Order: sequence, then C-alpha cells, then structure tokens
Amino acid sequence: MKRFITVLVSLTGLVFYAVLAEVPRAAKAQDDPCFMVAPGGRTVNLGHLCGGDSTSKRAFQAPIKRRLGGTPVIDVTFNGGQTYEMILDTGASGTMITRRMASALRVVPVTTVKADTASAVGVEFPVGYVQSMSVDGAVANKVLVAIAGADQDIGLLGHDFFGNYDVTVKRDVVVFQLR
Repeated sequence: MKRFITVLVSLTGLVFYAVLAEVPRAAKAQDDPCFMVAPGGRTVNLGHLCGGDSTSKRAFQAPIKRRLGGTPVIDVTFNGGQTYEMILDTGASGTMITRRMASALRVVPVTTVKADTASAVGVEFPVGYVQSMSVDGAVANKVLVAIAGADQDIGLLGHDFFGNYDVTVKRDVVVFQLR
C-alpha cells in the first residue's frame, strides 16, 4: 500500500504544491549527509556539491596517547612517513615543531615571524614548510610551520592543520569532523 503526502509551501506569496509518493514507513539515519533520495527510493550522491565525494571519509580519529596539563597529545605524521607526538593546541593559530623535528624533516627556514605565546609576547620564530601533516587520513599540504626554541621538546598542532574541521576532544580520542 502506497501512502501519499501533499505539501503546500508559501514563500513570499508564491505557493508551491508537490505530491511525494512512496513515503517510507521507517527512516534510517545516514552517516553521510551529502545525498538525496530520488523518486523510487534511489540514493543520489551529491558529493560534488558538498565539497568532495560523499563516499570519502569525513571524520578522522586520533587516539590520545597521554595528556600534558590536561591537553591531549596525539601522533601526527609528517611528509608521509615520520610520526611525532604533538600537543593539540586549540588556542594556536599555527603549528610549531621542535628543532629536532625540523632537522629530521629537513625544514629549511624561509623567514622569521613574531608571535605571542602563553608565556611571552613578540617572540621571534624561524618558519619553514613541511610537505604534509596527517592524522588518520586528514591531511594538510605545504604548511608553513614555526620552529621552536631549544627548550621546546614537543610540537604544537594548530589551526593551520585542523581549521577546516570541527574538533571534538573525547576521553580517549580526538575527532576531526570535516565541515
């Protein structure tokens, strides 16, 4: 038995009339919000309209290895191969790597920048490019990173990596959900 729903919508004085046939008796939640259901129940991928292929992964998870002062430490892979522990710094606009990391990744400083840190104002940092940074498949390419002073022994992962994601810090993982 088919059920029909009639819909009347008035927008700025115009009335639109539509009859929707074959209304499903039960709805199922979808993991991917970028689709539509065509007449007859066929699912149509709208990934090209939503900023990518809707069959691609939209959420990435990073296990929290430990916490420093309550702040999550996660693994970040650089240039497709070298993995380092990084503090997820939601207050940092940019990423900062240690001198040891810069040396191992062969980051060549291209200029210097002044930045305010949690403990000082107007600190000067050399900056250079890394080819890529990734966490569970989430990738940022050609990222300009600051190189920390000699006293910094762990890097800071900033908004230049996760700025296009909604970030959720859970008990054991950090979730990066593509916007």
